[in-house]
Amino acid sequence: MATVSFLSLLRLYLFFFPTLTTPAVLFQGFNWASSSKEGGWYNWLITKVPDLASAGITHVWLPPPSHSLAQHPQGYIPGRLYDLDASRYGNKEQLKTLIKALNDKGIKCIADIVINHRGPVENGRSCNFEGGTADGRLDWGPSFICKGDANCSDATGNPDTGVDFPLAPDVDHLNPTVQKDLSEWMNWLKTEIGFDGWRFDMATGYSPSITKIYMANTSPGFAVGEYWRDFTYSPDGKTPNTDEHRNQLVQWVQGAGGVVTAFDITTKGVLHAVFQAGLWSKLKDSNGNPSGMIGVLPQNAVTFIDNHDTESQKIWPFPSGKVMRGYVYILTHPGNPSIFYDHFFDWGLKDELIYFSTLRRNKGISATSKVKIMAADSGLYVAMIDEKIIVKIGPNGGLGNLIPADYKLAHSGEDYAFYDHLFSWGLKEELIYFSTLRRNKGISATSKVKILAADSGRYVAMIDEKIIVKIGPSGGGVENLIPPNFQLAHDGLDYAVWEKNGNGYLLVCDL
Repeated sequence: MATVSFLSLLRLYLFFFPTLTTPAVLFQGFNWASSSKEGGWYNWLITKVPDLASAGITHVWLPPPSHSLAQHPQGYIPGRLYDLDASRYGNKEQLKTLIKALNDKGIKCIADIVINHRGPVENGRSCNFEGGTADGRLDWGPSFICKGDANCSDATGNPDTGVDFPLAPDVDHLNPTVQKDLSEWMNWLKTEIGFDGWRFDMATGYSPSITKIYMANTSPGFAVGEYWRDFTYSPDGKTPNTDEHRNQLVQWVQGAGGVVTAFDITTKGVLHAVFQAGLWSKLKDSNGNPSGMIGVLPQNAVTFIDNHDTESQKIWPFPSGKVMRGYVYILTHPGNPSIFYDHFFDWGLKDELIYFSTLRRNKGISATSKVKIMAADSGLYVAMIDEKIIVKIGPNGGLGNLIPADYKLAHSGEDYAFYDHLFSWGLKEELIYFSTLRRNKGISATSKVKILAADSGRYVAMIDEKIIVKIGPSGGGVENLIPPNFQLAHDGLDYAVWEKNGNGYLLVCDL
């Protein structure tokens, strides 16, 4: 009988049963053209819910839900905020049905909150606004707009606390009524519509202290801000100043109360520098950590490759042909990764994205996972994550002795690969035995489990009528649970395998 530890028993259990932890993986559920989808975007996206669930998506970012000015159907110049039936993506009931379908699969929904500015009732320099309700909620006038705004000549509000938006009047967020009205609307989106959190559009448009107020007033389950700042570059225009850039993101998060996350635009810039200019050394900062926001405040970083602005409108698209390599990086590294709709459904990358999102979940890679960068130069990036996997990105195959002997190649693609840590606990033979058992018996992610006992120090279950699993120190009464046509085939410390007439198994483990 082999002697193995608690860790070996746990690993044997995980061969047959899923893990319980689920690291966050976001999904942007639209692009710039989604508002023109025939039949309505909400009705279209609901057909994709099974795919999102299979990919392990935890949060879906949905487009702005409210009425928007006619010439801006994407929703980014909202007018009647409470009027969800006038959205070009679909009506209120369709939105609620979509959210429920996602929630039923364990996926939470993030609303795109556009509160920096509003579309007036009439075009031109009008400063009258309607909220979309009969009781006058969010019906505002010139006093609610920042003084001096070029889109509202008679505005009398406080000075703007952020960057001016040139296409619509900027809201005066220092006005207590504005704070109250918008907080009530956001809480209504939670309680009435079913949203769990927010994506703050154009968070540069007002002070981070304002974001802190809305965070406190609405208590979202998750929130991320679009705090977009341009990079400064070296004199040759090639090398971005990543330290300066990520520090701006960190300062915004801290000024907003420290709970909200921010899109890690720094990491996107780093990856652009790598794949466009060949600056592989930019993947590591002076302290040996990732040089994006994930290197200093990973739990508050949302990493991404592209979105409805950068790709759909070609504002800053990811380097051509390198998108999957970018996803390999963000899906295996700390931070909260986000997948873009187009890349998942339209670019032929779905299988690989599902593979790496599943890897992330199964390996327990989280927002705060530890990264040991082993190489970042000359077309080669190699990093160890949580001492569980090693990821390699880049065309340079000169790994030399970088990969330890107890890491084995598990998966590869064009200019990327990952190595799995299998043999560092002295469990090689047993792990090979049970992985081979799983393969030979056709045990899959959807195998059927019939629980025969779960009490008094024992757990017994039949899987696919092929194996019976017993976990726990107690062996009492097992003989009465095992059918006579099962025969002992393999055992270890408080675990064993029974074979059914030469073709079935019983596994006994002690946790």
